[in-house]
Amino acid sequence: MKKISFVVPIYNEEENIPRLIEEIQAVAPDLSDNYEILLVDDCSTDGSLPLIRDLAERIEPVRYLSFVRNCGQSAALYAGFQAATGDIIITMDADLQNDPADLRQMIKHYGDYDLVNGWRFYRQDSWSKKIASRIGNGVRNWLTRETIHDTGCSLKIMNAEMLKRIRIYKGLHRFLPTLMRLEGAKVIEVKVNHRHRLYGESKYTNLRRGVEGLYDLIAVRWMQSRQLSIEIKEEK
Repeated sequence: MKKISFVVPIYNEEENIPRLIEEIQAVAPDLSDNYEILLVDDCSTDGSLPLIRDLAERIEPVRYLSFVRNCGQSAALYAGFQAATGDIIITMDADLQNDPADLRQMIKHYGDYDLVNGWRFYRQDSWSKKIASRIGNGVRNWLTRETIHDTGCSLKIMNAEMLKRIRIYKGLHRFLPTLMRLEGAKVIEVKVNHRHRLYGESKYTNLRRGVEGLYDLIAVRWMQSRQLSIEIKEEK
C-alpha cells in the first residue's frame, strides 16, 4: 500500500480532536505503514488550534494547516488536498460521527475503484436532517445522472493524483464523486457506521445547505454538459 494522507477539516472541535487522533492511529497501521494525518484548522474560535499545535509537536504523523480567516469546509479540504503528500487521500469529519474503523472494509475496494464513498445507511441525525438529505440526494442524482445514495458522507478514500486535478469551489466538496468521475474515476459506495455527535454543534442548517446546494448543483450540471471529449486519430 502506498502512502496515505488523512485530511480532516477542523472548526471548533476541541473536545473531539484527541479521540479523533486516537481512532485514526488505531486504524492507520492496518491500511499502510506510511501515513500522515493532516488537520486543517478553519480559523477555529475555541482551543482547537493550540491543541493541534501540541499534537503536531508530540505525534510524528500529525501535520496541520491553519487559516487566517474562516473559509469554509470546501476551502479546508482543497487546501488539505494540495498539501497532502500521500498517493491516497482519506477524508472524514472531525465530529466523530464517522467511524475510522470502517476504513478497514472500505480499503479492500480501493485499486479496483478510484473513489470509495461511505454510505451512512443508518443515520444518527434528526428526522428533519434525514428527510432533507434524502430529498437533496434525490434531486442531485436526478440532475447529474448519478446513483450515489450519500454524497454528503465525508468518509471517502480517493486517488490523490485524480483529486488534485479538480479545482474545487465553495460547496463543491459535496459533489466529489461526480467531479472524480469527470476525471475518469471509478466510484463505489460502501455502507458505513454513523455515530451520534457527543460534543460541539453542527455547522450547517437544512435551509443553508439547501440554498447553497442548489447553486452548486447548477454549476456541476453545467460542468458535465460542457466537458471536453477528445479522441486523437493520428499523431506524429
